Parts: sequence; structure tokens; C-alpha cells
Amino acid sequence: MKIVTILGARPQFIKAGSISRVIISRMQQGIDIKEIIVHTGQHYDQNMSDIFFDEMHIPKPDYFLGVGGKTHGQMTGQMIEAIESILIKESPDWVLVYGDTNSTLSGAIAASKLNIKIVHIEAGLRSHNMQMPEEINRILTDRISTYLFCPTKQAVDNLALEGVEKWSYSPSVVLSGDVMQDGAKFYADLSRSPDNLKLGKFILCTIHRAENTDNIDRLANIITALNIISENVEVVLPIHPRTKKVLEANNFDLSKLTLIDPVGYLNMVWFVMNCELVMTDSGGLQKEAYFFRKKCITLRNETEWVELVDYGYNVLVGADADRIVSEYKRANIISDFNVDLYGDGKASEMIIDTLLNHSTII
Repeated sequence: MKIVTILGARPQFIKAGSISRVIISRMQQGIDIKEIIVHTGQHYDQNMSDIFFDEMHIPKPDYFLGVGGKTHGQMTGQMIEAIESILIKESPDWVLVYGDTNSTLSGAIAASKLNIKIVHIEAGLRSHNMQMPEEINRILTDRISTYLFCPTKQAVDNLALEGVEKWSYSPSVVLSGDVMQDGAKFYADLSRSPDNLKLGKFILCTIHRAENTDNIDRLANIITALNIISENVEVVLPIHPRTKKVLEANNFDLSKLTLIDPVGYLNMVWFVMNCELVMTDSGGLQKEAYFFRKKCITLRNETEWVELVDYGYNVLVGADADRIVSEYKRANIISDFNVDLYGDGKASEMIIDTLLNHSTII
């Protein structure tokens, strides 16, 4: 069985690492399976050097397309063209895509035009905000995939509400659990503290979504809240240079916050494991907070991970300064993290074994 995996951003490589490690394990057991990895270059990341792949135990990409820094339409069109050529050359049994990036949709479209079966990992997630490009990507990818591996029961329910059982080609919907939980278990032992940073009790905060960084009013409200919170506990903010420029250009008071450069994933895992609380507008970090039993305040108006909100592990505050501060004050209420929301940490094994069994049947 040959799989071509399409990836476009560092978080996708980290998720895909769990699947790749299972594939390698099956190969070592004598099973005839091979993975070809395509990196579209959608998000160029200078931290993704050879050292990154070695430290993260992730196979290096077989192809690098270098399609990034363009409009959504330009990226998607150029990716489809380039991926199509690779698929014709490699002739895989499956094309495997993750999540909701332009790379995800491009890989799925290219495969569908060539009648190659598509596997969508993290299928069925919905924010119900069609202003988000990611929502469009995940809906369209689901609609043309052969296997829909859902990380949560809510994702399965979302597909049912959309009438998945009536789709003409009858895709297989599987509640697999979340490959991110597989990765969290694996990387916890590899995590490491950042160099030259001494911390006591601290809150970890990340801000990167355009809805916050490109909206000065929202950004001002968030920084105001963080400054108030920093009077009680240190707030560590790994921040992208672009966001830092926006903050400095608008004369925000950053003196009370601990601003640091962006960190690698193993450092980030350490931060999550050792912080008191997570505050973020990142989708992935919301789940990692739960994996490591930390409450999360999400600086967005909606989330794909609604079960975290339903069970009280996560609270949505938008960019309301008063709400951010009040939820921070409430965050020390003890929560029971013993609820199994994302599987048993073996989602990757289930996914690969399901595909192997499918190939054996046909």
C-alpha cells in the first residue's frame, strides 16, 4: 500500500509524525506499506530545518513545492497543479490530508480529479463561521473524501447533520480519536525548557490569528487584559515578529509582559506542561492544554473544539478585556480532566490499520 501525504505547515507535520511512526512500525513488521510526504511550503518556517525533523522523529519530506506567500487562490491553484504531477508519477493507493489548510484542500482536489481515494484526518470539525478560510477548506475536503477519520463524537455528529449517509459515494466515517493526543503522549518525554529563561508561576499566552492581530481594537483589549493579569502572575507571550511590530507601532504598553521569540514545539510542550493556565487563539493549543490538564481561555468568538467548552475546560472570551480578566480569576476552580474526549492515544494505529484492512478486502 502506497500513501501520499500532503502537508503545508509545521503543526501538520507534528500531527503527521504520529501516523508516520506507525507506518514505519508496520514496515518493520514486514507489512508492505510506503509513505511519500509532500510539503507544499504553504507556511515557510525557518525552524523546519533537518534538525527539526531529527528532533521530532518525523520523516523528511520527499517533495518540497515552495508554494507560499501568495493569495488563497494563487496558492490553491498552484498546489493543485504541482500535486497532480506528483500523484501521476507516484500512483498512490491513498492521498492522506490533515485538517483545514489550503494544502489540505489542494491535495484533496488533485486526488479527486485523478480518482485516487482520499483520507481526511480531523474530519467533521466545524466552527460554523464561513468567514474563516479554514471552515471552507474542511467542508469541501470532507465532501470528496473516501475515509473521514473524526477526532470526536461531535465531529461524527456534524457529518450526520450534513447528511453524510446520503452522499452518493458513501464515504466511511470512523471515530478514530485525535492524532494530536498520540503526539502529546510521545512528545511529553521529549519536551525541554527554553534556554536562558527563568520562570516561577506563569501563564502561557499566544496570539496569532488575523482576526486579533489585524484588528487594533481587539488587540488593544487583549493587551489591556494581559497587563491587568500580569499584576498577579507572569504572562509569557511567545510572539511572532510581525505581531510584535504591530504592537510596537501602536505604542502598546508591553513592559509588564514577558515577550519571547517564537519557540519550537518541544519548548512549547514544556510551556504547556508547566504553566498555570493557557490563553490562546490557536486551535491546536486549546487541545494541548486539555491533554496536559490545563484550563484554557480562548481569545476567539468560536471554536471547532466545542466539547472542551461544553465540559468547562475551555471558555470563549473573544477580545473582551473584562471577560478575559474575570475568566482568569475563575480559572482556579478545580476541573475533572478524567473525561475521555479524544480517544486513548492510539488514533494513528487505528487509522493505518483501517486502511490496511480496507486494502486487504479489495
